Amino acid sequence: MRTLISTAFISLDGVVEAPGGEPGYRNSGWTFKEVEFVPEAFAIKEREQQESTAILLGRVSYEAFSPVWPGMEEFARYRTMPKYVVSTTLGADQLVSDWGETTILRSLDEVAELKRTEGGPIIVHGSASLNRALSDAGLIDRYHLLVFPLLLGAGKRLFSTTDKDTQKLKPVEHEVYANGLQKQVFDVVR
Repeated sequence: MRTLISTAFISLDGVVEAPGGEPGYRNSGWTFKEVEFVPEAFAIKEREQQESTAILLGRVSYEAFSPVWPGMEEFARYRTMPKYVVSTTLGADQLVSDWGETTILRSLDEVAELKRTEGGPIIVHGSASLNRALSDAGLIDRYHLLVFPLLLGAGKRLFSTTDKDTQKLKPVEHEVYANGLQKQVFDVVR
């Protein structure tokens, strides 16, 4: 069984919306305009590229990342990595041609099937709605969180508000940086 890892830039109050400057959110770009950049805090992002063998995205995140990431040197390894987009509305004709193999999955059942295949970890970037659905379905195995010392108030949240049983997490790694940023890595306890 493959490991499904959710990775996120997240505010202390759980907001994950528009960390890199995506339009339409009042606090857009909060990761770099509100907190001093400390390179060592982002080392986990390079490690994720080295350890992951596939990327899983929701449609909205795919549409935000696919025009930009293929040309970014920081994400060079992702160019050749298989990508999976979970969407009921995205058509094959809407996929970009310069970002390698991309497969559209139409349901969480298909994500569960993907997890049962041979291969290494699958990383989920962005995709707030997808993350909540994956969590509710019990499909996330690990969280890689960079927690920013900010309270953003309104905005898309990473974690579901569904009324469900307690989900225990086991701390695997943590570090606090000079700018107040925290790296928190948790395994989901089953």
